[in-house]
Amino acid sequence: MSQFKCYICGDTAPMSTRKGFCDCGGLFRLDFTPPKYDPKLIDPDEWSIFRYRAFMPPLGETWRGISLGEGMTATVSYQKKHTGDLRFKLDYAMPTLSFKDRGAATLIWLCKTIGVKNVVLDSSGNAGNAVAAYCARAGIGCEIFVPRGTSPSKIKMIEAHGATCTVVAGSRDETADACRKKAHDEGLYYAGHAYNPMFYQGTKTFIYEIFEQLGRIPDNLFIPVGNGTLLFGVQLALNELYAAVCIAALPRIFIVQAEHCAPLYGAVVQPRSIIPESTLAEGIAIGKPVRGKEILDQTFYAGERIVITAPEAGILRAREELSCNGFHVEHTTAAIYAAFLSYTASHVLEGDSLIPLCGAGLKSDKQ
Repeated sequence: MSQFKCYICGDTAPMSTRKGFCDCGGLFRLDFTPPKYDPKLIDPDEWSIFRYRAFMPPLGETWRGISLGEGMTATVSYQKKHTGDLRFKLDYAMPTLSFKDRGAATLIWLCKTIGVKNVVLDSSGNAGNAVAAYCARAGIGCEIFVPRGTSPSKIKMIEAHGATCTVVAGSRDETADACRKKAHDEGLYYAGHAYNPMFYQGTKTFIYEIFEQLGRIPDNLFIPVGNGTLLFGVQLALNELYAAVCIAALPRIFIVQAEHCAPLYGAVVQPRSIIPESTLAEGIAIGKPVRGKEILDQTFYAGERIVITAPEAGILRAREELSCNGFHVEHTTAAIYAAFLSYTASHVLEGDSLIPLCGAGLKSDKQ
């Protein structure tokens, strides 16, 4: 049985609920136990994240008319003198050029299955691009709220998919407030990728693919965290592999935040109260992560986790280096590499490492 369960009070709701969160104000987690991970359950004839659907809630076959062939991205070596044993996962090689396609595919699969006709979502751009594309594929109406300063390329892409793009003259957090207010006032389905736990059933395939490609998981994973949509999926999949004794130990996770917007850096139980500064890493510029306490909650992941920041001054240099080596990424992705370089410049990192290249460079208009 699959259902939503409140992280705060424990109340449950069916997956068909139109509520974006519990009546107590808490956010839902997915109460679902997948079968024990077994490579024999992977569908070898399906070349998308849905090859792993045996480990997702059984929502039927509507995914077949929704999938855009997302996932199955390459994991490649990038070993320089200053990087050690490093790999990149090329998640910008997706239908809408970012890793958010993983979660959007499963979230819109749920929406289509339960009969949702229209959705609203707030985004810094990439999730909006992804949800707009999958809504177009599924025949679902879509409005995306983005903050002032969002890259024009991302706005044009949202509109190209037939969605309405509403630019809010405010911060990323104020944009989220405006979107949720409209959802509440007009009774619309809030497809918040940070709110709806079905999104993480898609992002967990990031780890499944790495394990299938390498036969192991690298010792160190550098994961960008704004609202934590990739982090939650990564932790879910790692826990599943560990429970199935597919991996002997859980890898070390480095939670990467922007230097100018790092509410989790130095936090223990709940995010620090900060005033976000302008940052090139717009994709993780979340001053008030809605699942901040969950991100910091150590009960969800038994492996080591370290919060680090990407130095603002290093983002453009990191992006230039990656571009000169064939990896043209957006600024938020470059920030992950900048954080890796900053950390390894002053710390000895044992084992090999992996960084997700989350978004393509053509989506960034900033210089």
